[in-house]
Amino acid sequence: MRQRARWWAAAGGAATLVVAVALTGPGGPAAATGAATFSNFSLAGIAPNGGGAVGTSCPGSPKCTNIAAEPAIRADEQGNIYASSENGLGAGTEAWKSTDGGRHYVTLPSPNAGSQSNTTGFAPGGGDTDLAVGDDPGKSGAVSVFVASLSLANVDVSSSTDRGNSFALNPVGALIPGDDREWIAADDSHQNPLGLPTEGGNKVCLSYHDVATDNIDVNCSYDGAKTFTQLGDAIDTSHAYLIDNNAIGNLAIGRDVYEGDGTHGNHNIYQVFSGIGNAQEAIGTSEHFHVVWIGVSKDGGQTFTDYPVYRGPKTTDYGHQFVNVSVDRKGNLYVVYSDDHNLYYSYSTTQGTSWSPPIRVNKAPANTAIEPWSVAGSNGKLDVVYYGTSYYQAGTAPDNYPATAQWHAYLAQNLTATTPGSSFTQVAASPVNHTGGVCESGVGCTGNRDLFDDFGVAVTPSTGLASIVYSDDQYHAGNPNTPGCTPATTDTSSCNHTAIATQLTGAGVS
Repeated sequence: MRQRARWWAAAGGAATLVVAVALTGPGGPAAATGAATFSNFSLAGIAPNGGGAVGTSCPGSPKCTNIAAEPAIRADEQGNIYASSENGLGAGTEAWKSTDGGRHYVTLPSPNAGSQSNTTGFAPGGGDTDLAVGDDPGKSGAVSVFVASLSLANVDVSSSTDRGNSFALNPVGALIPGDDREWIAADDSHQNPLGLPTEGGNKVCLSYHDVATDNIDVNCSYDGAKTFTQLGDAIDTSHAYLIDNNAIGNLAIGRDVYEGDGTHGNHNIYQVFSGIGNAQEAIGTSEHFHVVWIGVSKDGGQTFTDYPVYRGPKTTDYGHQFVNVSVDRKGNLYVVYSDDHNLYYSYSTTQGTSWSPPIRVNKAPANTAIEPWSVAGSNGKLDVVYYGTSYYQAGTAPDNYPATAQWHAYLAQNLTATTPGSSFTQVAASPVNHTGGVCESGVGCTGNRDLFDDFGVAVTPSTGLASIVYSDDQYHAGNPNTPGCTPATTDTSSCNHTAIATQLTGAGVS
């Protein structure tokens, strides 16, 4: 069993950074239209988990501090970008919104603050977080936004129909209680295969590991996350050997898109994960998750069929946080995955039934690349982010990298990602955000876990420029640093915080 209980305990303070960077790294490739530039800054958490309050705008305020980590980010078609991050189990979730392409973020009310006083036994939240935005505007004219957070006994799912100004909390989003590492995705409000009444925003689906079996359960709601009524399993019956032998990735849904060359979209639901290769490998305890899998549902999440994305050597393991899937506007799929040293992607133009061979994404100076996330734009256009360092040692896990390993949040971009032989440009989007080892084994980590398990990227629809949300444990001189974060405590949890790197120039994926 893997990847269970990855919530984290909030501790210490957090630094903030406001700086523009244009980094490609010594010997690194430049972007196709010139080096991309980024504005980096910290976000404002709500006291006592940060220096800010609802409405604090960052950058530009000394209150732009937080103690959150392991963030998520999404953009809606109206141009709003939403981010969320974890204060730790029991401490609630932070949320932010940008309306200017990621150049500033305003602190929103905590999506699940009410869970901190909930006495149902299914709260409070504040663990693993994920975020989704709908497609259709509701009666208010706003696109719905959904924030999921782990509470162990169940999953908090909070929804907003007023662009994040207020949230309604459902503390029992999972139909099977006792859960780990949830993911959430939203669809058009009219996608309703069961004929259930639809109100309050878009259809929204939730996936997670149930702790009892390590199966990947997919629940869907048709009333804007007020209730989840549909249950499916992403692991089909012919691949039952993957139950309890898998590492979960994210959930994604295809959508209708209207472009000059026609209408695209199929509303398939995609659940990506890694696992063993056959039933025989389940015998014993030394198996590796050397196969990347995707579950495809064409009936709205009721049933799934599993397909292999890539079968790697049996000595390779892709069960590192996290395999990731994204869908472009034409319906093409992209799956990114790391072997804990190098990062690869495969693409599908057949709704997930067949896949390209793996193509390496990272290159020098990002000699080691971990914790990928991706966002796809127009046909064939793809952004991938990951934590990268110039240090590389074969056979040594990043957990055990030395203090000389300096990590950045990287952005790689491919504008023809479904063309064989195409390549990525690469740029370091952040200053150094961590040095030394990076532990990816959840609460089982024995080393430094300051970067936790994942981060993310979204793009502004009008420009295709990226806004990256990431974890940082550095003290930044000349910028607001929360109490406890000093030059002596840099590279420790005392300086952990969530930061933004927003692309100002360069190519976009719209």
